[in-house]
Amino acid sequence: MKKIVLTGGGTAGHVTPNIALLPRLSELSYHISYIGSYHGIEKELIEAQNIPYYGISSGKLRRYLDLKNISDPFKVLKGLGQSVRLLHKLKPDLVFSKGGFVSVPVVLAAKLCHIPVIIHESDITPGLANKLAIPAAKKVCCNFPETLQYLPKEKAVLTGSPIRQELLAGTPEFARSYCHFTNEKPVLLIIGGSSGSKAINDAIRAQLPALLKKFQIIHLCGKGNLDNSQLDTAGYAQYEYVSGQLKDMFALADIVISRAGANAICELLALHKPNILIPLSAAASRGDQILNAKSFEKQGFSYVIEEEKLTAQTLQAAIDTVSKQKSSYISAMKQSGQMDSIETIIGLIEAES
Repeated sequence: MKKIVLTGGGTAGHVTPNIALLPRLSELSYHISYIGSYHGIEKELIEAQNIPYYGISSGKLRRYLDLKNISDPFKVLKGLGQSVRLLHKLKPDLVFSKGGFVSVPVVLAAKLCHIPVIIHESDITPGLANKLAIPAAKKVCCNFPETLQYLPKEKAVLTGSPIRQELLAGTPEFARSYCHFTNEKPVLLIIGGSSGSKAINDAIRAQLPALLKKFQIIHLCGKGNLDNSQLDTAGYAQYEYVSGQLKDMFALADIVISRAGANAICELLALHKPNILIPLSAAASRGDQILNAKSFEKQGFSYVIEEEKLTAQTLQAAIDTVSKQKSSYISAMKQSGQMDSIETIIGLIEAES
């Protein structure tokens, strides 16, 4: 039986591609372990999959001045020592890293232990954690053709992003019943990320009366962001977060409004869902979502609104445009030639382990 250690965390986007690989790895009889942070979102998501989970110390490496820049390197060094001990104990044939700062000590420890590493980079340009980890990797998988120019040629492999297969098997009737909707109007699905987006939430709610004339709306607004004054509004179903119901909501949705995280937009591509992307602004991020969104816009997969230009009016204009041009967006996505990412990545794992 081969053994593999998966790592990655900090956001759901650094975990869900790992989860997408689990069924195929299990079919191939891999013994799977996961190394993440003590209390990150990855712990909850992975333990729900009944995978052995090991927490380590982790610190964030920042590009900006912060007092934590003094203490966090020591947390990373502690995590490195913990990772070395864990890898000696687990004796994996390979480490697969999805990125995030918790993955850095794990990848460096694997190199010290002479264990091959494969990294996956979701965004167009590598994040800082993966930049630090790439020298230790045998192969670096990526989502976008544009990313290849930023990676060592001998390591770079265009794989696309592993998609959780259950998302492709949703039942619209289940979501319609769950949301107490009728079949008389099309459905808008709004996804603002696990913590929600105030800008998106405000724009949706400002335009809600007009939107409800034409649509039923599923609004995943993030923890603590429910609008209690709208809890009984017919045709408007708001939830802080959903899990098992998401695949059915995707199946029911006619148009999806979303942030532009790489994994999220790759799921929309796989589902052929006409979509409006509102990337996180450059002021609040390193700008990766903006690049992701522009790539999808260029390929004809998405309509993009910059967050700085998001208002109830620009949102309404985008919805009207996408509604009229749904067939062209769907056609472009169907012709994208999206790769079988899971099998491509599994092939690399098999070759290196």
